[in-house]
Amino acid sequence: MKNPILLTGIIFAFLCFTHPNTSFGAEGEILKIDKNQFKTLIMDYEKNPTTWKFQGKLPVIVDFYADWCGPCRTASPILEELARKYKGKIVVYKVNTDQERELGTVFKISTIPAFLWVPAHGGPTMSSGIARTPEATKEQFEKMIQEMLLKK
Repeated sequence: MKNPILLTGIIFAFLCFTHPNTSFGAEGEILKIDKNQFKTLIMDYEKNPTTWKFQGKLPVIVDFYADWCGPCRTASPILEELARKYKGKIVVYKVNTDQERELGTVFKISTIPAFLWVPAHGGPTMSSGIARTPEATKEQFEKMIQEMLLKK
């Protein structure tokens, strides 16, 4: 290939789309993912239906949400703030349960918002709902990040 800039761009794109926990956006941003991205970035539940096998390197929060959900809209800016605060330490993804019904079924999502907390080592934990105030929700999320994901 005669154009080194084009070759560099192709290599960069390949690395971004194949490396676990790549957020495709700027570091500290939340990425909305679909089923295929979930299987690549987090866990391929089709290849490993009975055993949890985390694909990534950094701990992950997956926010299962819907656009019409009021509590989901309350949680969203808090998660955006925490994604920035903990950039380089955790990754935050969002899954729209209206568009990704299979993921909702696989993880038995019955109420939203629901959150999948995935440490870098060990099994995940699912939680649902948020506190009544944004301040209390942020405090809950900070505690979960520290105790479950960063193990502090």
